[in-house]
Amino acid sequence: MQQPKTVLFLCTGNYFRSRFSEELFNHWARRMNLAWQAESRGLMEDMSSLKAQNVGRISPHTLKALQMRGITPRAAERWPRSVTREELAYAHRTIALKEQEHRPMMQRRFPELVDRIEYWAVDDIDVGPAQHGILQAEQLLLKLLQQLRREG
Repeated sequence: MQQPKTVLFLCTGNYFRSRFSEELFNHWARRMNLAWQAESRGLMEDMSSLKAQNVGRISPHTLKALQMRGITPRAAERWPRSVTREELAYAHRTIALKEQEHRPMMQRRFPELVDRIEYWAVDDIDVGPAQHGILQAEQLLLKLLQQLRREG
């Protein structure tokens, strides 16, 4: 069997938006029998500050949104991870969840890869209610899944 292609979702801290996107994408890709899998990472270089703040492994907003959709997250026990150059090179498709926020972070960390990234507009909880960002991500994810299905 062919190795699945990888879509890599990026947000700032790999705690809320990218983790929701990873879990929702993987749930639907399995159900749709797509040869794709998702992973997620953060663009923040030093994730130790998240551990020091004891924010946890994954956002409670993400867990609640997944639970409301009947999805049991498979990667909820892992701590947020910062993306590496190797992971960016390995991914077949990379999506940063908020262009205004993440393009400058890509420019600082990986300037040669800035234009290889697809940028969405998914708000973090500092911009509005968590549910707003969840719905934005979900709508874009469903469009992406339909596109991948059409492409075969």
